[in-house]
Amino acid sequence: MKIGNIELGERPVFLAPMEDVTDIGFRMLCKRFGAAMVYTEFVSAEALVRDVKSTVKKLTISDEERPVGIQIYGRDVDAMVEAAKIVEQAGPDLIDLNFGCPVKKVAGKGAGAGMLQNIPKMLEITQKVVQAVKLPVTAKTRLGWNHEQLIITTLAEQLQDCGIQALTIHGRTRSQMYTGNADWTLIGEVKRNPRIHIPIIGNGDIKSLDDADKAFDTYGVDAVMIGRATFGCPWIFSRQELTLSEKIDVLKEQLRINIERCDTEEMRSKGKSAELCGILHTRRHLAASPIFKGIPNFRETRIAMLRAEKTDDLLAILEACRQRLG
Repeated sequence: MKIGNIELGERPVFLAPMEDVTDIGFRMLCKRFGAAMVYTEFVSAEALVRDVKSTVKKLTISDEERPVGIQIYGRDVDAMVEAAKIVEQAGPDLIDLNFGCPVKKVAGKGAGAGMLQNIPKMLEITQKVVQAVKLPVTAKTRLGWNHEQLIITTLAEQLQDCGIQALTIHGRTRSQMYTGNADWTLIGEVKRNPRIHIPIIGNGDIKSLDDADKAFDTYGVDAVMIGRATFGCPWIFSRQELTLSEKIDVLKEQLRINIERCDTEEMRSKGKSAELCGILHTRRHLAASPIFKGIPNFRETRIAMLRAEKTDDLLAILEACRQRLG
């Protein structure tokens, strides 16, 4: 499979872009374990144009994680075009347009999945971004706003006509948010459409590589994207089974990577703690990791993970979990 000139191999599995989840440390680990493509946290076009530092930092990428995409969202045509130009300078392999985020602070303002209620503007943004940059432009969206407006089969052709080079489809409507089950039948219908010639990437309820294999076999998609099932589980992309002890070692390495990444001159000049910064980037993954589900009364341990502010404290909790799982 290829997106533009990006070679992605056969039946590739991607890491979905997720706010407060897909930071650089996590992406590097997912890449190491076999993710064919990773994406940064999605970024606000308006914040990029305003040069908001916390947003600009999300554009930091490493050659170790390539190929890597940067996803932007927004509702203003000019802001999206300008943001795409800014993103292009950061040097990703592609730019992805977020027309699928369902959360209120995004969709409720007309961006993300909110664009499903304004298709003309969605298409205008897509066409103008494609024209403004040299990188491949892709898009991600949902089946429609609700089950009375399942427009994806038509929308896919319209987006393709605007010049995108791949389309990711989440098998839910915006009204579903993340509830219920993802419906892959319409994803398969888009893929089987003889007028569609760009790669179609399926997303939704993929919890393992076995699930991904079934999606490839059943719906014929070109790639599969995994989102929430990756939380605290970067090895989900690997076909080699790790022991519980090895998985804990991976989580400890994620903590180390994030602390090192936070230890910058800028952080030091502001008197901010790289240790706490790295912990904040990591502890959500730790608390969500499925490997701890076998621990009785894990709720108290989870709370301790989310409150830890020192590396030694967090490592001690992980070692205690190792012993309890042993």
